Amino acid sequence: MKLHSATRLLAAGAFAILGAAFAVAPATAADSHSHDTHAAVLKLDDGARWQTDAALRKGMTEIRDAVAHALPEVHAGRFSAAQYQALGEAVEQQVGYIVENCKLEPQADEVLHAIIGGIGEGVDAVSGRAGADQREQGVVHLARALDDYAAHFDHPGWKKLETGH
Repeated sequence: MKLHSATRLLAAGAFAILGAAFAVAPATAADSHSHDTHAAVLKLDDGARWQTDAALRKGMTEIRDAVAHALPEVHAGRFSAAQYQALGEAVEQQVGYIVENCKLEPQADEVLHAIIGGIGEGVDAVSGRAGADQREQGVVHLARALDDYAAHFDHPGWKKLETGH
């Protein structure tokens, strides 16, 4: 149980650091004439997707699977507050694992941080920290962050989420 608390603390710290780092993103985006803060950070490696390592693939697959498992109940309006909380905790745990174990080159790591920032927004909403009425929207944030990951990282065998949209 102690390891679980440490992992959650690590993930929360990662989200806090990323939140502070992305607080300046709007100014950067304005300078580049972009209206989307993610566009200023999400980029390809000279037209190719970034390479991944085993830790990143494992953590992102776990996040994808947790969101995929939740989607049918979320869409049906049957996902309880406790289930949203559990989903947020599961995703936080995997982000902690990724932050602790993933080793990417600096440019790829920068892109990953933008994706983790999107995941953090989703976790905040799913967990009720952005308001209880935002939980379903948090799942949408998570799905979009996973789409961004798939578009920017080469993850062999990646299965696109079936969101029903």
